[in-house]
Amino acid sequence: MAIYTIADLHLSTLDSTDKSMEVFGHRWADYTERLAQNWHRLVTDEDTVVIPGDISWALTLEEAVSDLKFIDALPGKKILGKGNHDFWWMTMQKHRALFEREGISTVSFLFNNAHEVGDIIVAGTRGWFPDEDARGAPDNADYDKLINREALRLSTSLRAAKAIQELSPRKEIVVFLHFPPYWNGKAVEPFVDILVEYGIERVYFGHIHGNYTAPPTVEYRGIRMHLISADYLQFIPKRV
Repeated sequence: MAIYTIADLHLSTLDSTDKSMEVFGHRWADYTERLAQNWHRLVTDEDTVVIPGDISWALTLEEAVSDLKFIDALPGKKILGKGNHDFWWMTMQKHRALFEREGISTVSFLFNNAHEVGDIIVAGTRGWFPDEDARGAPDNADYDKLINREALRLSTSLRAAKAIQELSPRKEIVVFLHFPPYWNGKAVEPFVDILVEYGIERVYFGHIHGNYTAPPTVEYRGIRMHLISADYLQFIPKRV
């Protein structure tokens, strides 16, 4: 069993809500089909793929059904985290009800919880980055409030991960965020402090687009951080 990750799918498979990323240039040409081809080439039904945010352009949960079914039909189990563009995201109770009604069976969520997957424990949250280099908030956003809320969610997820680790002490906790905790020489220290407190050594994040020359991994305060935006990965899921 293998574990993969890829962020920022930005799916738009429903004709009535078409918002293809192809308008952003050749890098995104035929991206949905390329993603599906690469996924089928790499991922088996025994594998798991973590997708930390910006999954669908849908504005409502009902509009997201087409994209969620697209993901569900791909091989393997999938764990979805929230991104800043996932406006369709509702409560877990509403997600579960929709999945039961629509027969979606391979998708679960990373939200105030943790998942034991093979040799690792998956933890994380959306995060936030209050900087023009990683935009995502509306004008006049209260960055302190956003960061404090996401820091609480990260702590909640990591507490759940630690509870799992107490029963499986050899398993590493790996964190998946949508926003980078460190980027372009700037850090969101409240997130990094929590990661350090819990002894996290690996973080995977998305959100960053158009920076194709950045190093695949950066290290900050002893934590290795990997950029996994779909366009950066050329729509090839990255093995964890």
